[in-house]
Amino acid sequence: MFAERHPEMVGRLALDAMVWTGEGSPTLEQRRKKLPEFIAKNRRTIDKAFIHSIFERDHPGTAEEKVIDAFADAVTALDDSVPTGTYVDMCSRLPVVNPEKITVPTLIMRGQWDGIASMEDLSKFFAKLPNPDKQFSVMAGISHASFQQKNYMTVYHILAEFLAQPAPVYRG
Repeated sequence: MFAERHPEMVGRLALDAMVWTGEGSPTLEQRRKKLPEFIAKNRRTIDKAFIHSIFERDHPGTAEEKVIDAFADAVTALDDSVPTGTYVDMCSRLPVVNPEKITVPTLIMRGQWDGIASMEDLSKFFAKLPNPDKQFSVMAGISHASFQQKNYMTVYHILAEFLAQPAPVYRG
């Protein structure tokens, strides 16, 4: 939304684990069934098993077990619940941005096994981006949480390459 509203303040935009409309998402389809429950409460309980499910939901094995364990330990040491707002938003308020109004150079990064952001949904979003300086990268062996995956160096490489790309000197 920031890039849409303040393009003069954004040089390049990288979107990872982006969800546009949620169309074609099996995970969001399941979450929508619990929308009344999410709306009725401001928080939902979490535990280490829930944290593990984040990494195992889309495709087990994409993240290191020791990373998942450390993340679960750290999160559950802080709290036993999280706000329901993101679930409510993803199940009832998408889309929140208009790709036709994102005028800055944009990279969309999607994990091969992302169970939330469907390929079709992101492809439609990508097609509507008006700036010809745009890239769509599908990251092999990665699910939704790309920076915590075994193949995280691929994520860093794609991101660094995009951010370091020089601006075109000729635009036609």
